[in-house]
Amino acid sequence: MIDAILEDNVDEVISKESLHSKLKSGKNLRIKLGVDPTRPDLHIGHAVVLKKLRQFQDLGHTVIFLIGDYTTKIGDPSGRSSARPVLSDEEITANTKTYLDQVGKILDLTKCEVRKNSEWFEKMTFADLLTIVGKVTVAQVIEREDFKKRLSQGHDVGIHELLYPIMQGYDSVELKADVELGGQDQRLNVLMGRDLQKKYGQTPQDIVVMPLLIGTDGSKKMSKSEDNYIALSDSAADMFGKIMSIPDAQIENYLNLASDFTVNEISSLLSQMKDGNPRDVKAKLAQNIVKQYHSLESSVQALDNFDSMFRDKQMPESIKEIKASNSKSTIADALVEFGLAQSKSQAQRLVEQGGVRIDGQVVNDGSTEVEFSKPTVLQVGKLNFVKILPHD
Repeated sequence: MIDAILEDNVDEVISKESLHSKLKSGKNLRIKLGVDPTRPDLHIGHAVVLKKLRQFQDLGHTVIFLIGDYTTKIGDPSGRSSARPVLSDEEITANTKTYLDQVGKILDLTKCEVRKNSEWFEKMTFADLLTIVGKVTVAQVIEREDFKKRLSQGHDVGIHELLYPIMQGYDSVELKADVELGGQDQRLNVLMGRDLQKKYGQTPQDIVVMPLLIGTDGSKKMSKSEDNYIALSDSAADMFGKIMSIPDAQIENYLNLASDFTVNEISSLLSQMKDGNPRDVKAKLAQNIVKQYHSLESSVQALDNFDSMFRDKQMPESIKEIKASNSKSTIADALVEFGLAQSKSQAQRLVEQGGVRIDGQVVNDGSTEVEFSKPTVLQVGKLNFVKILPHD
């Protein structure tokens, strides 16, 4: 199990010798993962790291699931070409509510230490903050590639964004973490924790850097802000359909990072893909992932539904029905009202991508008005259908 922790789906361990020694020592280690509640969903990209946490948990170590409710007010700038929008306290609280249910699909929550970094940051004075930032140099922070790129292109970098990696690093000081996990995009953030622990007289945490799962667009990392993610809370049908939509070039990445197939099973599937239709391998991948977060029965049903809709060109047998609140609405407003988009800007992007249909016809303009004088089927993507019933 120790070899699996250090090697399976791992890009880098800092320091591998130190962590190996700690794992062999029999000491109960404190393993940290921080997640900012920028959206209400966790996704299967997060699951790559959560599964690694579960390996530590299975060896009896203490897993600390840190909800960055305070750092969310800044927004993690990692990999960003612009500053993140600032969320209100109400939005952050709402986004946090479902996190533990989602994490519980992978971790044993009865053995987790769940914390929020507002526990310490809300109590700090400005003098406390100056003490922390006084231990970090400007060079350490602006060496980040995302900051360098934005500055070279003439874009602003806010002082509050420079504080983010320092605050994430200080979390490790407060939690006395022995190990911190993070994706490749978090490398400098988690190293900051290691540096600050040294300056506070603590043993520096070891770092496990994980590979990033590419999103459903096939180009960018899976991200809530990019809307290219597969949520842990997605229905079996939605999850199956999103996986079937990934580009064929990403099948191997998903097999390695998102499935629970064995190494030999993955090798066999990759051989099948080269010899035949990648769709069949993708369907097996989709079933495997759905089974992990739902059930075997759900995965079989999702496959049957998908085949009936796209191979046999049928509509779903059962479509959710919702009564319209108005007699007419713009397409963008309707998508938000009926839960098919989280915001008008996302709704407009879906329309521009050609992913929205009214009664089977593609919609080209989100500002187009539609009347709900008769039952109307609103469709987003390949699997999301809502039948809108006329307003009284």
